[in-house]
Amino acid sequence: MEEKSDFLGRGDVKKLLFKLSLPGIIAMVVQAFYNVVDTFFVAKAYGAEESILAIGGLTIAFPIQMILLGIAILLGTGSASVISRALGAKEIERARRALGNVYSAGLVMGVLFFVLSFSDLSPVLKAFGATEGIMPYAMEYIKVILAGAITCILGIAVQNIVRAEGNARFSMNAMLLGAGLNIVLDPLLIFGFGMGVRGAALATVFAQGVSALWLLHYFLAGKSAVHFSFEMLKPDIGILKDISAIGAGPFVMDISQSVTMLFVNSALAIYGGDVAIAVYGLIFRLFSFVFMPLIGLSFGLQPIAGYNYGAGKPDRVVKAVKIAAMGAVSFGTAGFMVMFLFPQQPLSIFSSDPALLDLGKTAMRIFVFGMPLVGINIIGATLFQALGRARPSFILSVSRPVLFLLPMVILLPRLYELNGIWAAFPVADLMAVVLTVLFLLREHRLFQQIPVQEGVAVES
Repeated sequence: MEEKSDFLGRGDVKKLLFKLSLPGIIAMVVQAFYNVVDTFFVAKAYGAEESILAIGGLTIAFPIQMILLGIAILLGTGSASVISRALGAKEIERARRALGNVYSAGLVMGVLFFVLSFSDLSPVLKAFGATEGIMPYAMEYIKVILAGAITCILGIAVQNIVRAEGNARFSMNAMLLGAGLNIVLDPLLIFGFGMGVRGAALATVFAQGVSALWLLHYFLAGKSAVHFSFEMLKPDIGILKDISAIGAGPFVMDISQSVTMLFVNSALAIYGGDVAIAVYGLIFRLFSFVFMPLIGLSFGLQPIAGYNYGAGKPDRVVKAVKIAAMGAVSFGTAGFMVMFLFPQQPLSIFSSDPALLDLGKTAMRIFVFGMPLVGINIIGATLFQALGRARPSFILSVSRPVLFLLPMVILLPRLYELNGIWAAFPVADLMAVVLTVLFLLREHRLFQQIPVQEGVAVES
């Protein structure tokens, strides 16, 4: 059992990073694809004008979905850091307790959101920018998502744990299973049963549920280095505090992004109306074709960094970070070139509305300007999560949405109106990258002071 993750401390770092990242990248590309497919089928289920409202409904509902995602990532990234370091230090019992506490916390949060789905959410959706036309579609979608919140929380959280022990392929297969089911169920429920946006939400919840059950079977069947048993569900305050401390950064990042989107959607409603909100939703999903694979790359970095730091091999951590950063910049640059040079073609897949396409072309070219370097921020935040460094992980995770994007969303529209909203995103991207580089340079100096054989953590 103890030897299942030992390969993380041996072998060529570049090959190991490629091996662990590729499944995550593939899985996240599929994830981005089925998010786009979800929107595509919703857009085609309605007429031209109504489809703009339906897309707008998904856009307004998305910040609330991000709250669920934030909880899942809090549990997933926090426990992944705890487990990968515990495996590196041969503390198997601690890793098992961390796994059990993720399941117990996820069950509790899922029940709370299920209860919330029966309440009146119109004030919340209105606060997130829902106009009178968009409101019915946003309400119909988000109530189903909240009712099935437990599938999202556990499915995503546990995928992180599987990656933390180095089994990136199984984590990828779980995500592919969910994505494949979602893609099949979308047209069936949206068109076959005439359920519209509600069908899209049901497809998402059902697919995530199947993925979560498959991951549970993985642990119950003893295929993991961390074997699951039901007595592990007993809450451990110390473990939960450790998970929460490490996962707080990504959690606050998602929550703050949700809050920032409140300001973005409200500003879009003022300066551009329903069409601008729909354009933002489409660009955000298309942007995910670059952003999500970068997260997949960070999935490969996380277990390598966490295990080798726990095993006292900081030189391997440094090498992995450098390779991951170069890969992120290369991929981000390629994505930028495609979306900057051909902005209108992908938007036309969803709609032929001239107003949407004209606005979308301009918005796309501004929105993606920070794309070549945005992956550096992701790599930096992932590194500090893996090392168990709560404070720098937290700062880097919230830097883009809170420290930079939110002020820009408030300031730039006053100067440049609608174009100022689009410009806020690349400005925030570049500012977050500068901060990340400063943190990484400081960490590199600290790493050089660590005797390789000791492998002790450096406090900041």
